Amino acid sequence: MIRYVAGRLFHRGFAAQILLKMEFTQANYPDSLPSLNTHLSVRSYITDYKLNPLDLQVFKKVSQCNTSNYPHVTRWARHVTSISGTPGAMAPAPVEPRTPEQVQAKKELICRNLQETVGEDRLETILKERDVKIYWGTATTGKPHIAYFVPMIKLADFLKAGCEVTVLFADLHGYLDNMKAPWELLQLRAKYYEAVIKAMLKSLDVPLEKLKFVTGTDYQLSREYTLDVYRLSSVVTDHDARKAGAEVVKQVAHPLLSGLLYPGLQALDEEYLGVDAQFGGVDQRKIFMFAEKYLPLLGYKKRIHFMNPMIPGLTGDKMSSSDPDSKIDLIDPPAAVKKKINKAFCEPGNVTNNGLLSFSEYVIFPFLGKREFEIKRKPEHGGDVSYATFEQLKEAYRTEIIYPLDLKTAVATYINQLLAPIVKEFQSKELKKLSSQAYPVANTKGGKTAEPERPVDISRVDIRVGKIVNIEPHPDADSLYVEKIDVGEAEPRTIISGLRKFVPQDKLDGALVAVVCNLKPANMRGIKSHGMLLCASDKDHTTVEVLIVPEGSKPGDRITSDMFTDPPDPQLNPKKKIFEKVQTDLTTNAGLEVTYKGELLRTSAGPLLAPSLVNAAIR
Repeated sequence: MIRYVAGRLFHRGFAAQILLKMEFTQANYPDSLPSLNTHLSVRSYITDYKLNPLDLQVFKKVSQCNTSNYPHVTRWARHVTSISGTPGAMAPAPVEPRTPEQVQAKKELICRNLQETVGEDRLETILKERDVKIYWGTATTGKPHIAYFVPMIKLADFLKAGCEVTVLFADLHGYLDNMKAPWELLQLRAKYYEAVIKAMLKSLDVPLEKLKFVTGTDYQLSREYTLDVYRLSSVVTDHDARKAGAEVVKQVAHPLLSGLLYPGLQALDEEYLGVDAQFGGVDQRKIFMFAEKYLPLLGYKKRIHFMNPMIPGLTGDKMSSSDPDSKIDLIDPPAAVKKKINKAFCEPGNVTNNGLLSFSEYVIFPFLGKREFEIKRKPEHGGDVSYATFEQLKEAYRTEIIYPLDLKTAVATYINQLLAPIVKEFQSKELKKLSSQAYPVANTKGGKTAEPERPVDISRVDIRVGKIVNIEPHPDADSLYVEKIDVGEAEPRTIISGLRKFVPQDKLDGALVAVVCNLKPANMRGIKSHGMLLCASDKDHTTVEVLIVPEGSKPGDRITSDMFTDPPDPQLNPKKKIFEKVQTDLTTNAGLEVTYKGELLRTSAGPLLAPSLVNAAIR
């Protein structure tokens, strides 16, 4: 019976392969591309699990067709080429031979305003034969801001040079980068990014029909991509993965494995998107060099890498979605833009660390084209002036012919011109709804709104220096003390601690201690406790030590880490167990210093210490 069933199953499988062979090898192409695309949408290859001669037979017929509208066929054909070595997979249409002058003109436009290009020799070779295929990817995390105009301007240059441009919405990358994009919001944020970026490109009069838009999870969850991730992980060292992601992936003391995968996935995207080049900011350089090193080890070719400079934000540092003071949102109203620009760092004569000048160079002047950069001023302030080139504007600012207010006023005007069509488009009900779904804001009582839930880390816990001004045994519990502790407020707090069996009363009286101040008050044997003392404890909880607060600290001083400086919650919600989650990463190190995820806890006077317990839990 077993042999009969097995034989029957084998017979069915064999019959299915014959039917597939008849269906796809005898089909007429390109008429049958839609059915082939549907078939491959859930399979790596025609027979599902591996490349076989049937794929090669069908490939010979399909390779002469234009498959740009059939992503699964394109992906499959690319891998038939990569794995089998079959030449000619989806080769671009040939172009007329180009003169050296034509090649140079295209190259200059492609490389204009870039900080660095790796692979210029490869670029020239391709341009002599055909147009270049380029992709730019963006992780769908925080809301895009005006700094996104910098790559958009460059995409416009690529398109003018005849390049085929793919925009990748890297939703999976956003999740892998320390879960900046929650899994349940991946698709919504990808849709939001697509809507925003299309609106930006329209604002710059870039024709969208020349662009391709791809979402990462459309292909990054496929069987062959997953196999390549495993292949890559077998040759990449931990050191190289960390180094590659150092400028892009959020750096923490104890990184998640997902962050180490990030550079490898970005490298593989070059192969799976079928491009000649990848474009990004210069902060991506280490990932680009990672790709140059490791893709050839998988049998894939090196790509060209184009790098934009990173422009300073309004505060003088890198413009970032996570720093609201450094950026202008794409749907900020004109008044908000002017307010943020007026607060921007813009030192007179400083042309080396000036976010407004950088934005003028890389966005406003390319946007203006042949128009001049105009500054409107009253006659008593020098009157109107205009500049045909950025170099002229820069020199005028360096020599203080124009002043910060002049530059701020002009830049705000041009930014509002760029944002006007985007703001108008995002007034639609559909896009307002998409925005609220992709970046949800929790409702609170009274119809007001609160900020989205913050990540759980030590910054949410209000730990302060306290001074015990009075201490008595608890009248109804042999293990408890009742303490009055000054934590920098108008009145001392009543706090109950379980230290009576571990620390003598006279050792605590008048001592400086570390106190958690935003726990919900709790009744402890008839007395309400308004906080908790932090102590070091061994594994068996047989030895408990009060932490040593650095000399020079005073009641009310905050205790936190240099890496986690956001303001604490007013009160921790006990149902969410925030403190309990944070507590698992609170320990002492070999030097008796108290750490959170390897980062020292400290006041402005120095680090928090344990008297003698090494590698102990903090409770």
